[in-house]
Amino acid sequence: MSDSEFGQNLLQYVERSVGPGALALRVVSVMEQLPGIVLGEFLNDTGFRLALDNLVPGHGRSVWIACPSPGNGSRCVVLKPRLAECEAEFAYYIIAHELAHAHLRNGGWCDIEDPELAADALAAHWGFRRPPQPT
Repeated sequence: MSDSEFGQNLLQYVERSVGPGALALRVVSVMEQLPGIVLGEFLNDTGFRLALDNLVPGHGRSVWIACPSPGNGSRCVVLKPRLAECEAEFAYYIIAHELAHAHLRNGGWCDIEDPELAADALAAHWGFRRPPQPT
């Protein structure tokens, strides 16, 4: 499979979960930069899911996710639609951070036990550092 065919297949995979548009393109941009072994793990795991947060103001939200298998932790990445509209660098960081949680099964990484710090560190390792806070 050529790189362009793989990219198109990845886009179709992502669009099935988050729909077509800017968010899907941003998710694909991040996923294409993951190590091949990590991306392959996601694409070959039936428990891995991307989902779109369906917030209806005044009515709540609904998200359809697969139940995690016992002992494996959640592999569902829930993304908010506003990631399509915010600053690209911030969106890429958030997407990578959430994918890191899925890869780590919401656990630690190396010597980092806190799941949030571990996801930040792994996202940074993949090239997606937390952007500086505006002052």
